[in-house]
Amino acid sequence: MSSNRPIAHSDLLQLKRWNTPTIYNGWEQVTKRNASRDAFNLEETRDFMPQMGPMVGYAVTVVIQPGEKSHRDENPKGWTEYREYVASIPGPKIVVVQDLDKPHTYGAFWGEVNSNMHRALGCVGTITDGAIRDVDEMTNAGFKALARRMCVGHAYSHPVRWNCEVEVFGRKVSPGDLIHADKHGFLVVPENEQANLLEASRFMDANECLTVIPAARDTAGKSTREILDGLNAAAAKFGENVKGKFQRHGEW
Repeated sequence: MSSNRPIAHSDLLQLKRWNTPTIYNGWEQVTKRNASRDAFNLEETRDFMPQMGPMVGYAVTVVIQPGEKSHRDENPKGWTEYREYVASIPGPKIVVVQDLDKPHTYGAFWGEVNSNMHRALGCVGTITDGAIRDVDEMTNAGFKALARRMCVGHAYSHPVRWNCEVEVFGRKVSPGDLIHADKHGFLVVPENEQANLLEASRFMDANECLTVIPAARDTAGKSTREILDGLNAAAAKFGENVKGKFQRHGEW
């Protein structure tokens, strides 16, 4: 993966200041894909550390199958080789883990030790369609997790393969995709859509704050007719701004 990425690290820090729905609002203006079903998780996921706020990083990927012991025997150096891969990628990184046991859950890839080790390698968190454990210890390590559930054991959480396309929560993720995630879910942005993401997100947030939100809040003493007229005018202005900026229609 190239270290010459479309987004500077300082811009990633700015992306982290907004929630994931706000970043989605910007993404839908710069994508040519179907904004109603592409890029975000299609299955429900859970943020186990919502108090940590959003996380932003580039995907590193791994496939596991904790319920199958044979993977450990087939490649006893799997952990070492996998960590070499993670270390070779510039951060910040989010580890995206596909659990082949799904819908069953036999063990967690993540706990106190593995979270601290990945944090040392420049990873800020994970998205796994399997389980996690040691949630308080993971939080103390500064390692955020979106997962399907918690569990007690780790079983045979040996890396099966890595640096490959994975699928989690109904969304395919490739190494190097930019991920923005929080308690709402996650957004996966490929390289060709990353460069203008911050500008678009910033514009859409400001557009709401200057048009539809003030109109909705400035209603004291107004009649229903006046409120409706104000909302309609603000929505029209919102749409005009979007069209002028992106040559597309706004959502209101």
